[in-house]
Amino acid sequence: MIVENTQTQMRKGILEYCILSIISKGETYASDIIADLKKSQMLVVEGTLYPLLTRLKNNGLLTYNWVESTSGPPRKYYMLSPEGRSVLEQLDKTWAELSYAVQTALANRK
Repeated sequence: MIVENTQTQMRKGILEYCILSIISKGETYASDIIADLKKSQMLVVEGTLYPLLTRLKNNGLLTYNWVESTSGPPRKYYMLSPEGRSVLEQLDKTWAELSYAVQTALANRK
C-alpha cells in the first residue's frame, strides 16, 4: 500500500510537466495527449486529463482554439501560452536537476 501511494504521488508530480511538454510541440487535441502519454507508459484517463487542462488554462499556461471537425463536433486544440512556455523552460531545468540528483543518489546506493 505504501509503495502504491508513493508511485501515485510520483506520477501526479510529473504529469503536468509531461502534458506541457507534449503540448509544446504544437496545437494538440486531448485524445492525442492521452495517446502520447500511453506511448510513454503513463496511463491517464480523460477524467483526469480534462480537469488538469482546465486548471492549466485557468492558470494562464494554455490557450485553445476550436477547430471544426469533418467527423463530428468541433474539437478543442490546446497550445502553450507565452507564460506556459516560460514555465516549461523552468520545469526542464528543475527536471534536469532532479534527475541528476536521483541518479547520483541511486548510484551511491550500490
